[in-house]
Amino acid sequence: MYTAAGKTDVESRIKEFAPLVRKMAYHLATRLPASVQIDDIIQAGLIGLMDAANRFEESQGNRFETYATQRIRGAMIDELRQNDWLPRSLRRSLRQIDKAMHTLEQRLGRAPAESEIARELGVSLSEYQTQLQEAKGHQLLHLDDFGEDSGDDFLERHHPDERDDPLARLSDSRFRQALIDAIELLPEREKLLMSLYYEEEMNFKEIAAVLEVSESRICQLHSQAVARLRTKLKNW
Repeated sequence: MYTAAGKTDVESRIKEFAPLVRKMAYHLATRLPASVQIDDIIQAGLIGLMDAANRFEESQGNRFETYATQRIRGAMIDELRQNDWLPRSLRRSLRQIDKAMHTLEQRLGRAPAESEIARELGVSLSEYQTQLQEAKGHQLLHLDDFGEDSGDDFLERHHPDERDDPLARLSDSRFRQALIDAIELLPEREKLLMSLYYEEEMNFKEIAAVLEVSESRICQLHSQAVARLRTKLKNW
């Protein structure tokens, strides 16, 4: 049972950090298909926040914001896992894009331009850019999915072969260097976009203002950058 003071603490935390839920939801939504409803993600995040506010114990020495962020993100990811939010047709389209990029990189010895990728795919530039727009959200996976906080671990259920441990690969310094090298090979605009999004934690709307293009264009460039990185790191 809560004391009056304890209940006040919980309510004040929920009120204070509710804007964080929206920020995290919109940041996550930029990597998801348009079919995913932002309100569903926000609702899941709020449930995570309420759970965090009720469970948090200051005596453990953790900052509430750190603890709440993990709970909120976990609740959002769980909500997404319950739905097949990336249609099979899009997964097939993404595999075709990856294959085209790999073929062109081998042939040209450099990162191919959008027009070259579209030509390799046999579609118009606008069709290719539409595919990129729809592709956001491919292979969404957070490092938190490797955690052991619960007995129902996502990777244990979907990747049971311990001989090829994804966490070990992420922890491998060679993988880190390969990722750094792959990022360095990105076209300058895509490299800047990735830095603003992942390091500065700006959303697509803010990045669009910096680069003076539309938000949908930023979405396309992000999907293309991720596809380039997947191609470079496919052996991992």
